[in-house]
Amino acid sequence: MIVQLPTPGFSFEILRVLGHARAGVLHTPRGDIPTPVFMPVGTQGTVKGMTAGELRAPPLDAAIILGNTYHLYLRPGLETMAALGGLHRFAAWDRPILTDSGGFQVFSLAGINQIDDDGATFQSHLDGSRHRITPEISMQIQGVLGSDIAMVFDQCPPGDATAEQHDTAMRRTTAWAARCKAAPRPAGQALFGIVQGGTDVDRRTAHAAEIVALGFDGIALGGLSVGEPIPEMYRVLDAFAHTLPFDRPRYLMGVGTPADLAHGVAAGVDMFDCVMPTRNARNGYLFTSDGKITISNAKFRADPGPVDDACPCETCRSHSRGYLRHLHMAGELLYSRLATLHNLTFYARHMRTLRERILSEGHPPDRPA
Repeated sequence: MIVQLPTPGFSFEILRVLGHARAGVLHTPRGDIPTPVFMPVGTQGTVKGMTAGELRAPPLDAAIILGNTYHLYLRPGLETMAALGGLHRFAAWDRPILTDSGGFQVFSLAGINQIDDDGATFQSHLDGSRHRITPEISMQIQGVLGSDIAMVFDQCPPGDATAEQHDTAMRRTTAWAARCKAAPRPAGQALFGIVQGGTDVDRRTAHAAEIVALGFDGIALGGLSVGEPIPEMYRVLDAFAHTLPFDRPRYLMGVGTPADLAHGVAAGVDMFDCVMPTRNARNGYLFTSDGKITISNAKFRADPGPVDDACPCETCRSHSRGYLRHLHMAGELLYSRLATLHNLTFYARHMRTLRERILSEGHPPDRPA
């Protein structure tokens, strides 16, 4: 089953389904993205510690990465970004890029932001200068960045938001989504809508109807993993994710652990991003087939084995746990590179395993199970 998406050059192919889980391919002008997929986060035009070549090379072989509108707007700025040919050329990345619209930063930096019905006014976390982002400005920034998939500007309420706050965020997000859809954007740039509503499935369902009606290329679930208990997030995913349009990519924003990804895939989600593998790597936490390890633990001081016997990454092929612990304890830059490569490879392999199971055990989407 292959469906042409509203933006020319984009289509979504669903190969197999297993329960609510789907294995497919998001076809884009810059390359195919096998789904389900985890997108490494390159907030400021770089996946921290990694070169573009390392991200492209097997066994990591990242099909798509993520950049951020808010951060790249502040530094290096639109003039510089335009002069250097957009984010792809800037970062030497020739595969697809998705850009977050900046809405999450409005939430995460709430102490220096003010939100109204037209947009958000904020102080730069870099120098305190004041700026404003509206839906139109967010789309303008993402146009200069030249991302393959842009996100609508949304309001992301915290996990403990009141019913009134959720209702306001949903109303604004719908209005802002319509303005983003109406704003000019470069040819070949797809646009995804975002559904809010917290952990109330009825709110999510009502808001999804408004966002879906606007006709986006894909639909994202925002406002999860923002402080609510994990079981609550899982409950929402189980009840809601599969109800989103079957013929559109579904994207769960900012989630999460390997277990979260597996749960999201089973619930019907196709795309994920999170800083966890890169941030955890820098802080000494490495993912393995037997669970997460803390490399600073003294028991690894003279450990000659790899981080993970099952991992084919260069870190595991070439270096011991004892060496990585030494680099981490000494504050050596090489530690972050090696650890990040391993964690991202673990996530990529985790997603491929989930996809391969759907392909081997599932059935075509047009045939009953």
